[in-house]
Amino acid sequence: MRAPVRRGLAACLLGCALLAGCGESEPSAEQQVRRTLTDFGRATSAKDYRALCDRIFAPELVEELRQVGLPCEVAMEQSLQDVEDPAISVGAVTVTDASATAEVRSSAKGQRPSQDTVRLVELDGAWRISSLG
Repeated sequence: MRAPVRRGLAACLLGCALLAGCGESEPSAEQQVRRTLTDFGRATSAKDYRALCDRIFAPELVEELRQVGLPCEVAMEQSLQDVEDPAISVGAVTVTDASATAEVRSSAKGQRPSQDTVRLVELDGAWRISSLG
């Protein structure tokens, strides 16, 4: 390659890296929903109730738990304390504007697998679980 061409290519690549992340595009809404559900699975497995209540659940779901008379973290601890080796598998995801549904299959050691529809909402650019099925 001639020197001017190399410099032009280098400048183009540098511009791409600075302006657009070199072809990296922002994840689609479906990918973001799937990531939230993966985070849900990880937090459940780790029994990270704070993450569930603060970052993964929508405020309306947290409020529903409070109306039952329990803080979110306490409700999650009581619900999940005996769950061993939880796992989730995400199937079809449907996104409509700022809401989404996802077909989720969950399982845990010693428990019958479950197939549920999880509802999510987009809040301030992040997808949160608003209903667990």
